[in-house]
Amino acid sequence: MYSKELTKGTLQPIILKLLNDKGKMYGYEITQTVKDITKGKIDISEGALYPILHRLEAEGILNTEKVYIGKRVRKYYQVTDDGKKAAEKVTVELTNFIETLSIIFKQKELAK
Repeated sequence: MYSKELTKGTLQPIILKLLNDKGKMYGYEITQTVKDITKGKIDISEGALYPILHRLEAEGILNTEKVYIGKRVRKYYQVTDDGKKAAEKVTVELTNFIETLSIIFKQKELAK
C-alpha cells in the first residue's frame, strides 16, 4: 500500500475520475472500487473520503441523491456538468504530472 503522503494529493482526482467514469456511487463503494482496481495499493479511509466529497458537493462539482434501503439512507454522489469538466481537466493535469515524474525517475535510473 502506498503511503498517505504519496497518495494525499491524488485522492480528489481519483474520486472525480471514478465518479465521472462509473456514474453515481456511494462512499463505501468508492473506497472498495479504488481498493479493487489498485489491488489494495490505494486504500482511501472514510476520514479522507468524506471531506473531499463534501467539499466537491459544496463547490457544485457533485450532486447527491439519498436512497432509502430499508431503514438506512444511502447517499449517492454523481458529477455535475461542471464536475465533468473538472474531471477532464484534472485527468489531463494528472496524466501530464505522471509523465513528468516518469521523466525524472527514469533519468535517475539511467544515471546509476
